[in-house]
Amino acid sequence: MRKLNPEHKTALIEMVNKASYFDLLGIKLVDMDMGSAKVEVELQKRHMNPFGAIHGGIYASIIDTAAYWSAYCEVDENVGFTSIDLNVDNLSMVKSGKIIVTGRCIRVGKTLIVTEGTAADESGRILAYGTSKLMVLHGRQTMVHATEHMGYPNLPPKFID
Repeated sequence: MRKLNPEHKTALIEMVNKASYFDLLGIKLVDMDMGSAKVEVELQKRHMNPFGAIHGGIYASIIDTAAYWSAYCEVDENVGFTSIDLNVDNLSMVKSGKIIVTGRCIRVGKTLIVTEGTAADESGRILAYGTSKLMVLHGRQTMVHATEHMGYPNLPPKFID
C-alpha cells in the first residue's frame, strides 16, 4: 500500500494555502491523507450575504476544496483532475465562527472520482453537505503545472515505499 510522503504533504499544504483563491476567501487546507482532507475557514464579513449570514457560495467553495483534496492522495503523481459536478445542501445559516470541512474520497475510477464533504461548526453541528464528481486528467492539471503556475520548486515525491 502506498504511503503519502510527509515532506510532500507539508510542502503541498504550504503552497496550496498561498493560492490566490484561498487567500481571497481565507480558506486553509489544514490536513490531508489517503482518502481524506480537512479544510477550515474563520467566518468574516466578506463571507456574508446581504442578510448577515454565510453566503451559500462559501459552503460550495469549502466543500469543493475538501472534496478535491481528499482525492489527491489516491491518484498517481502525474494524474490531475478537475471538478465536473458539485452538489451542496446548505443545512444551516451561520453568522460567525470557524467552519471545519472534512472531505472523503469515496471511489476512484479510471475516468471519474467521487468524493464528499461535510461542513461543521466547532461543536460538530453539521452545517452543509456535498458531493463532488471529478474528471481524471492524465498528464493535465498535475502538481507540476501547479508548482509552475505558482512559481514554486518541484515538490518532494508524493509517495514513499
